[in-house]
Amino acid sequence: MKKFFALLLVVVLSFSLLAGCAGKKEEQAEEGKGKKIKVGVSIASFDDTFLMYMKDGMEEYAKKLGGEVEATYVDAKDDAIKQLAQVENFVAQGVDAIIVVPVNTEATGPMTQACQEANIPLVYVNRLPDNLPEDVVFVGSNSIDAGIFQMEYLAEKMGGKGNVVILMGKLDNEAAIKRTEGVKKVIEEKYPNIKVTKEQTGEWSRAKGMAVMENWLASGDKIDAVASNNDDMALGAINAIEAQGKLGEILVAGVDATPDALAEIDKGRLDATVFQDAEGQGSGAMEAAVKKVKGEKVQNRVWIPFQLVTPENYKEFMK
Repeated sequence: MKKFFALLLVVVLSFSLLAGCAGKKEEQAEEGKGKKIKVGVSIASFDDTFLMYMKDGMEEYAKKLGGEVEATYVDAKDDAIKQLAQVENFVAQGVDAIIVVPVNTEATGPMTQACQEANIPLVYVNRLPDNLPEDVVFVGSNSIDAGIFQMEYLAEKMGGKGNVVILMGKLDNEAAIKRTEGVKKVIEEKYPNIKVTKEQTGEWSRAKGMAVMENWLASGDKIDAVASNNDDMALGAINAIEAQGKLGEILVAGVDATPDALAEIDKGRLDATVFQDAEGQGSGAMEAAVKKVKGEKVQNRVWIPFQLVTPENYKEFMK
């Protein structure tokens, strides 16, 4: 009889233990359901119009997940050292994923290493790092295409001859390097009678783009077209051209198809731009980060295509 009661006690205790474990698992599952995915986002500059539309895309995607994502956005203020500190701070906070629009695409190594050592998923967006490991994701557009689309349009409007100047973005940015390369590629391969007479960085800024253009116009050298690496610099160039009374005499093309640029095409002041899907890149980056956290498969490079925007089709891109 004693053996029977002892055995019964063991059985009862075993069931109690199993029930307790099951209850704990259920509690953990419930806690897991309510746990937010924390994403740290470092953006090269909040002063960049295009990058702010990209940020909007990230926020919109996060909203679609119904509160599942908690994102923190910080401004690197075009300072690579500051951006590295921001990423290291996100790592120290133990965020679940990190998204970076790099200030300097040649200096991403330490940020990548910090995330890899902490086993935190990393997504670069818009500006392709020089070195992209297989376990790190890039979401963006193939920058050389923007320069190619832009210059092919300008060359046709120039009648295959004349002088073109290039307003470049920051010289350590992959986008500036490859977009400029695309412009030159078209000229070298197809248009021997078009010459690149000047090229200088306007650092992605409307004000600096205007200042550079003012200096070029003051030189008195003939300029037939301006190929700008982005819309902000292109709009700055237009302001300088207008101030000199030469509006309509010099072709101007930008990149990004920002609302301001589309408005200038509508007014007949900007000749063309190249649509870079800011919201598409932003939402794509946030989607990739969330998928990586959940252990889902994500391609190493996610391409968002460019599209040429002209007076003939610009209304399709207006919202």
